[in-house]
Amino acid sequence: MGECLSNNRYQYVGSELEIAREAKNWKTYFCNLIEQYLGNEVLEVGAGMGGTTKVLCKTDHKHWICLEPDPQLASVIQGLISRGELPNFCLVKNGTLIDLKDSDQFDSLIYIDVLEHIEDDKNEVYLATNYLKTGGYLIILCPAHQWLFTPFDLALGHYRRYDKQTLLSIMPDNLDCQKLNYLDSVGVLASLGNRLLLKSSSPTPKQIKFWDTLMVPLSKKIDPLISYSLGKSILGIWKKVNN
Repeated sequence: MGECLSNNRYQYVGSELEIAREAKNWKTYFCNLIEQYLGNEVLEVGAGMGGTTKVLCKTDHKHWICLEPDPQLASVIQGLISRGELPNFCLVKNGTLIDLKDSDQFDSLIYIDVLEHIEDDKNEVYLATNYLKTGGYLIILCPAHQWLFTPFDLALGHYRRYDKQTLLSIMPDNLDCQKLNYLDSVGVLASLGNRLLLKSSSPTPKQIKFWDTLMVPLSKKIDPLISYSLGKSILGIWKKVNN
C-alpha cells in the first residue's frame, strides 16, 4: 500500500542520515524508550531513508505514515516498502504537515532528529498538535545544548540545538509533558572534544563506530543512574490533553 506523493520543494542537505544508518546501538537505545507511546496510528515526520522506521515500526500498528519532504529520500522509503523491508501498512508521503488532510489524526507524531532542521519550530509544533488525537503523544528527539553547536551542525543544516527550557518554550498549552530527558551522557565527551579540539564538519566512519559500539552502551548504563540529567541528545514526550 506504499505510495509516494510528488513534491519537489525540498532537498535534504548533509550526511546525517548516512551517519545515523550506521549507529545501530543508538537507534535501538532511543527506540526502546519511545515504542510504548506509539499506538496504532503513527506519523513519522521527516522519515529520511526509513532507518528509524525499520527499528520502530512493528506488526502491531495499524497505519504508519512516513512523511518526508525530500522526493529522493521518499523514494528510498518507497523502495523499502516495495521490497517488504517495511510492513505493508506503511505509507510514504512526499511533503510536510501542510500536505496532510485536515481529517488525518494520529495516536503519535514522532520527530527523530528533525525539529532542529526546521526554522520555525514553534509553528511546526503548533501545526503538529492539529493532527494528534486527544490522549496521543508528540515524541521529539533532537541534539542537546547550544554550547555544543559546531560546524558539523551547520553542515547538517541545523538551526539550533535544544535544552529542556528551549523545548518547553515552544510547546502549546494543550500538551502535557510526560518525559523530558537527556540521553547519551558519555557521548557528550565526544561532542565536546569535536567542538574544542577537532572542529570537524563531519565525523569519520571510525569515530562513528567507536561512539556507537563503545560509548552508547556505556551511556545506556550510566544515563538512568544519573537520572538522565546529562547527554548530547534530548528526548521529550508530550501528551495531548484537549483540543
